[in-house]
Amino acid sequence: MSNTFVINGFGGQRKLHGVVKVTGAKNAALKAIAAAVLFRDTVTFTNIPEINDTLRMFDLLKDMGAEVSKTKHGTYAVSLHPDFATELSPGIARRMRASIVLTGPVLARYGKVSFPHPGGCVIGARPLDLFVDGFEKMGARVYIKDGSYIVEAKGGLNGAKFFLKNQSVTVTETFMMAGVLARGITTIKNAAMEPEIAHLAGFLNECGANISGAGTPTITIKGGKLLTGKGRVYKTMPDRIEAGSFLILGALAARELHITNCEPAHLESPIEALRSAGIPIEVKKTEIIVRAPSKIMPIDIKTHEYPGFPTDLQAPMTVLLTQADGESTVFETIFEGRLNYAESLSSMGASITMMDPHRALVRGKTELRGRKLESPDLRAGLAFVIAAIVAKGESVIHNVDTTIDRGYEDIENRLRAIGVGIERVKVLPEVSSMEQTT
Repeated sequence: MSNTFVINGFGGQRKLHGVVKVTGAKNAALKAIAAAVLFRDTVTFTNIPEINDTLRMFDLLKDMGAEVSKTKHGTYAVSLHPDFATELSPGIARRMRASIVLTGPVLARYGKVSFPHPGGCVIGARPLDLFVDGFEKMGARVYIKDGSYIVEAKGGLNGAKFFLKNQSVTVTETFMMAGVLARGITTIKNAAMEPEIAHLAGFLNECGANISGAGTPTITIKGGKLLTGKGRVYKTMPDRIEAGSFLILGALAARELHITNCEPAHLESPIEALRSAGIPIEVKKTEIIVRAPSKIMPIDIKTHEYPGFPTDLQAPMTVLLTQADGESTVFETIFEGRLNYAESLSSMGASITMMDPHRALVRGKTELRGRKLESPDLRAGLAFVIAAIVAKGESVIHNVDTTIDRGYEDIENRLRAIGVGIERVKVLPEVSSMEQTT
């Protein structure tokens, strides 16, 4: 059985109202869970989003020999057994792009790690050259055997200097964690600056690490001993991408929407973009209030590494631009293939012209109509949900299990609470495949 969403759209009316609470950040939680390998004792995590990706990361650790216990919703404790394995279970790792971040802590602690090429959604197939080059700089030997990467560092890792040719959150975090147990000093230049990195570094420092510069282009790590989680609890920061997605939804369809438990300082770029489009937004300490205007102005969007406009909000923002009065452009600078969803939006009535694989021209305002859609990836999947809410008539979104459920906890109930007509329906896989062609 697979899951679909059936959504009754508002046809452009501003009907949403109420409060929606933001959950813990997926991209923070996944890396923090991987960091459990750096601890000599039990480490406790709270505010973990109950989503497919985090649950799969816990399963991966359990398969490798960790003990994972859940005490209440969103709260987990992790400790490693003496016989903890250094091979990332292929059955899980191949389906999960974030599994690669485990390689740094495992290699640093045990001197070896093996893993398949990590999987994920359709935009996730990326080369591992930055990881391979980095491990070799730290004194490891890397080779491929039977389709898996084998990395060995007999005697442990040595600190090294890196200049990342491309800013990468996952690469930055992987080598930041590896440097915690490496001998000497590790320096990462042109490091990613996303707030999730500084959040992780802050917790590791509380537990005995020596990391400076996280959140800036240069991070320095002084290697040391295993960390201790005694008396400390990791609390996952709010998910800025989820908050931004609700903000865009509110800008399209809300009389008044209160987005709570968020960190507005992490959303400065999308907030300013929406204000430029004429969206009235009120910012408080941990809350954002948004109301849909009578008219949305066209704007141009260019994705960029933090603190620029997030690539993960590009698809929802494109939905908003279909309702703007005039022409807008979208320029995706980070991922290949991330505009592949445009054809599906066009089938709903959007006027989107692909200028090249990275740029699209969006002409508004267009009336969207309900359709049957197949979600291509996590972020475009939620963009389809937003489009379906704005559209006239009923939409059916397939592939919820492997895309939307990866990153958004209990999304249908939270949307229903603010006025969205949405239901989760289980269907046979062959039914979903047949309906895709209609």
